[in-house]
Amino acid sequence: MRRGRVRAVVVLPSAVRVGLGGIAGLAAVVVGVLGVLYAGDGRPGGVDVRVLAVVGGAAPSSWDVALGLDFLGEPVGAALLVLVAVTGCLLLRWPRAAVLLCVGVGAAVGVARGLKFLVGRTIHGDNLSFPSGHTAFLTAFVLVVALLVVGRLRLGRVAGLLLVFGVALVAGAAMGWAQVVLGAHYPTDALGGWCTALAVVPAVAWGVDRVSGSGR
Repeated sequence: MRRGRVRAVVVLPSAVRVGLGGIAGLAAVVVGVLGVLYAGDGRPGGVDVRVLAVVGGAAPSSWDVALGLDFLGEPVGAALLVLVAVTGCLLLRWPRAAVLLCVGVGAAVGVARGLKFLVGRTIHGDNLSFPSGHTAFLTAFVLVVALLVVGRLRLGRVAGLLLVFGVALVAGAAMGWAQVVLGAHYPTDALGGWCTALAVVPAVAWGVDRVSGSGR
């Protein structure tokens, strides 16, 4: 009986459901606004120029760090991260968490890819850039892991939201920095990728719990 209840624990804890829902809604608005502002554009915006003036002068030694972070968003690196996390969930007898990892992260990347064609912003010629898929992936992955930790530890509303939003912010900032340093994306592309993950993952987590049953 007890093992069954552990396996059924929700992936979107009630303690953070409302707060994260508000963050998701705001993130969706930001993505929409940025998408409209930069639709069909191929140049950096005012915010991009200011950020690039600071980040663009990164030391050559930082390129190794940026390339390492970038690898985590590449197919091989991303697959390894998800595989390790899913294996951990299955070993813990938590299949619902494994489903969220696959579907939540996949949905965030898929939405980001779809938005690239819809918005049509480019960089370095015809390379679609908004939003950053790498940033969306790492943010979504870390966000899912944080949600699972909050549920397992039964953290309260404040502690749970601080953990979830904090790690998502760090992951998004790190990957966004790497993409800008490597010249793969504009800063606002990274912001769009971060917000895409924040908007998609909570919705998918709610859906997984809804389909699987509340678990409580």
